[in-house]
Amino acid sequence: MSLTVGVDVGGTKIAAGLVDEKGQVLARERTESPATRPAEIVRTIAELVAKLSASGPVEAVGVSAAGFVDKARATVVFAPNLAWRDEPLKQRLEETLGLPVVVENDANAAAWGEFTFGAGEDVEDLLMLTIGTGVGGGVVIDGELLRGGFGMGAEVGHVRMVPGGILCGCGNHGCLESYGSGRALVRVARESALLDPLGAQQLIERAGGDVAGITGPMVTEAAQHGDEFSIERLAELGDWIGQGVATLTAVLDPNVVVIGGGVGEAGDLLLDPIRSSFERHVAPRGHRPLLEVRQAQLGNAGGLVGVADLARHR
Repeated sequence: MSLTVGVDVGGTKIAAGLVDEKGQVLARERTESPATRPAEIVRTIAELVAKLSASGPVEAVGVSAAGFVDKARATVVFAPNLAWRDEPLKQRLEETLGLPVVVENDANAAAWGEFTFGAGEDVEDLLMLTIGTGVGGGVVIDGELLRGGFGMGAEVGHVRMVPGGILCGCGNHGCLESYGSGRALVRVARESALLDPLGAQQLIERAGGDVAGITGPMVTEAAQHGDEFSIERLAELGDWIGQGVATLTAVLDPNVVVIGGGVGEAGDLLLDPIRSSFERHVAPRGHRPLLEVRQAQLGNAGGLVGVADLARHR
């Protein structure tokens, strides 16, 4: 049995799992993330790997992180929620662990996990969007993970949707992330609730009577319980995402689009509007096969499983 460890490093937690060649997570560990202390992150990862190694011999370690990773899968060039700036993470971990290490962007890792073991295992070309606070993405073309000339490809959340539009966290205006993310869902839900408090009554009640207390999970939960106001907000979000998928399809032509992330858990309440919007905006309409829009199957384990497999096939 081939065993590798996948480690998912976030700003608040570090999760690790012992993964076999079938993508099964045999054991898990999790701890708080010392996000502001790079040396402590290395030490914490080493401790998690040591604990998991007690369950079986580990041959390699994969680490996924939300940030820009270089072409060699060795250095984290920049991570917005971690104190990593040109961090030689592969070298430091290999010196500490005595094992081969692969470092990958978290959305790329999740896309590879879904392609290999999840919603895209029956196709060769896949586009994944992780809809959470922001919009991440990963692309597989002809069975290979697209990384780009510098290792920083597939940043699909920063495709320009509205010239001069809403300011994005990346510094540009009008990115898909500004209109198709969990943060955008919350912004629109709050704005719409102020304009139509009667229509938003159920959602406002969930927020304790305070519009400023509305959260993304509240919108999803209310929609799942039939609240029309919340259903409409998810439909608006899905329309933006569908437009983004149509734009990306013109370049990538994937067989399947996989929707993951926390907001993706809304299921068909989000996926159906994405499908409808994609069909309206894709070009040339009526003259090309329509891709499938699928929900991610691996959930929060997608990145962990994906990067463990990338480490196995390093």
